[in-house]
Amino acid sequence: MDLQLEQLESVTLADVLRESVSIPRSSPRTFALITLTLVFPLSFAVLAHTLFTHPIFRHLHASSSSSSGEWALLLLYQFIYLLFLFTFSLLSTAAVVFAVASLYAAKPVSFRSTLSAIRPILPRLLRTFLWVALIMLLYNLAFAFSILLLLVATHSVDSPSFLLGLALVLLAFLAAHVYISAIWHLASVVSVLEPICGLAAMTKSRDLLRGRARMAAAFVATYLGFCGLIGWAFRAIVVKGPDEDGSAGAGTGTKVLIGGALVAVLVVLNLVGLLVQSVFYYVCKSYHHQQIDKSVLYDHLGGYLGEYVPLKSSIQMENF
Repeated sequence: MDLQLEQLESVTLADVLRESVSIPRSSPRTFALITLTLVFPLSFAVLAHTLFTHPIFRHLHASSSSSSGEWALLLLYQFIYLLFLFTFSLLSTAAVVFAVASLYAAKPVSFRSTLSAIRPILPRLLRTFLWVALIMLLYNLAFAFSILLLLVATHSVDSPSFLLGLALVLLAFLAAHVYISAIWHLASVVSVLEPICGLAAMTKSRDLLRGRARMAAAFVATYLGFCGLIGWAFRAIVVKGPDEDGSAGAGTGTKVLIGGALVAVLVVLNLVGLLVQSVFYYVCKSYHHQQIDKSVLYDHLGGYLGEYVPLKSSIQMENF
């Protein structure tokens, strides 16, 4: 890696982004295969699922009577989509974090070794994700309850007090969503590189974010903003028909080209996002003067491949 990750106390957003983008050059074949087999399916599914669900939503909205079969098909599509998204999100995270850590520890990395390491990593990431899912469920319940209380207090959705309160609630919960997302992404890296996962990894992630929360929020907000923009463009240009907005619309060939270009952009965005969260872990560790022993990290990563791992190490004992 180009940056001296042991001396990143004063690193900037541009430094992290530059370092993240340069990482694939260290092992281009490995990252090309990870992108093709894991990141591309994830990105394609994020955009393409609307091609199946949008016609059903449109028909249900236009029709006065909806059949149970349409609702069942819609729920089936959504279930398959969420399952696919969940699976490839974990696989992509495990692969990229392991590959980046291997390069940092000067450990030989290949696509084969990365795939071999994914299997023991996945249960750890799954436990962390389940805790995040629980927190997000409570977050959404709190958001819905806040809107309900606001509606009861103002008695009308058209009143200025309701609109002002709604704006404040949206801002507060948007900030909370960005913060939770930052903790989640960093906790995913912690789950791979340290012998903790689940709630313990999220607690460690929260501690690491102290002093770097603004930088993390900037990364997460930028990532979510670009994802939202790409999704909006895909739905507006590729998914919606010409009769929905009264315009002539783009031809089929043009839609295919634009759709392919948007998928490619999202692939790059997701890969860079995974690389950034991996590098950001080292930035936070350095900021808190928690140096990482590369030899210990080397042995820790080898444990995922069935190699010998010393019983005592600075990584394993740092919580004590």
